[in-house]
Amino acid sequence: MDAQQALADLTEISSQIQAAVVFDDKGKVTGSTLADPGRSAELVQAASELLSTAEGLKSGNSVLTQLEVATREGSVFVVRDGPTSIVATTGGNPTVGLVLYDLKSALRSIKAKPAPARKPAARKKTAAASKKKTAARKPTTRKKPDAP
Repeated sequence: MDAQQALADLTEISSQIQAAVVFDDKGKVTGSTLADPGRSAELVQAASELLSTAEGLKSGNSVLTQLEVATREGSVFVVRDGPTSIVATTGGNPTVGLVLYDLKSALRSIKAKPAPARKPAARKKTAAASKKKTAARKPTTRKKPDAP
């Protein structure tokens, strides 16, 4: 699924998300719910800065995959999966776990490649079908009616 379709599905199922943008590790926007490309680029820039700052603050060697910044007016969520990330804004007091789940699902749907179209398999003859055809070809003998 492409990023734009994933975002359309995301905003349809998640009423808490006000805006969302999908971007790659170089900051290139691949999908956005915002009509203005400039606003999309600004949101990606802010998300990239948040990720960079959070990476510098975290302990351990694990890769930062998600973050939330909350204010009274709303939250900003960033979820990263490999080179692809999604940033979303919400109103105040969002259901954090649900928003993160929805964002991760959207990223998975973008990364999932559609299964290649398969040709229908040729129909195989079953043993029962072969017997029926063989039986149908055999001549049958009829009994002569007994004369009275």
